[in-house]
Amino acid sequence: MLKTTLLNAVQAGAAQLMHYYNGSFIISNKEGVNNLVTEADHAAEKAIIEVIHNDYPDHFILSEETGEIISNSEYKWIIDPIDGTVNFANGIPLCCVSIGLEKDGEMILGAVYAPILNELYFAQKGFGASLNDKRIHVSQKAELIHSCLVTGFPYTYLDAPNGPLPVFEKLIRKGIPVRRLGSAAIDLCWVAAGRFDGFYEHHLQAWDSAAGFLIVQEAGGKVTDFEGNAFSVYQPHVLATNGKIHEELRAVLNGGEIKM
Repeated sequence: MLKTTLLNAVQAGAAQLMHYYNGSFIISNKEGVNNLVTEADHAAEKAIIEVIHNDYPDHFILSEETGEIISNSEYKWIIDPIDGTVNFANGIPLCCVSIGLEKDGEMILGAVYAPILNELYFAQKGFGASLNDKRIHVSQKAELIHSCLVTGFPYTYLDAPNGPLPVFEKLIRKGIPVRRLGSAAIDLCWVAAGRFDGFYEHHLQAWDSAAGFLIVQEAGGKVTDFEGNAFSVYQPHVLATNGKIHEELRAVLNGGEIKM
């Protein structure tokens, strides 16, 4: 039943995303530069929460736009109604709905649906990960220098020591391709699917990574913070890889040099 609710919820959110995509909608800006929220974000969030509350009215909800709907339930739904809002607002198809479900603080289900790409990613703790109902696995590349990476940039502290720009510069100066797609949830799913060998970002919120990190883990990958600790969606740093390049990339994120 939980899985059914999850899949129904991402479908409901995606229906709103598709309804507004390349159409006319209201755009406003939250705190900061280019921190957009659209009419579609609110409509998708409303549709998702309605599905969840219809089946589980007493469950805790944490959602990007609404914030916390607090209860004493052991279950918490962590929702990003549209991840990649800037892409969405500009008609770029790299945007998705992302929902993770925790039980007693452990992520047990995750789904990311990019309807414009017709890609639905799903994972259940201990049961693997899938793309459109087909099992997926991380890549097998074993050296950072031969890897293809993806990242995202915050709009602050870009030049901090070992921050987004210094790390990016270090990697690309060695010829390592590093992409920026504008959707952390898609970034994580594409690591899980073996399209990228690693993803790192210096500052994410819980709703950005809740579903995606479980999908990576269930596809055979490794997800930690920058110190190598077990990943928690409630801290900002995420490093997700195929596992084989993990320590090498982690060393670079902490000031180390790239092995040639």
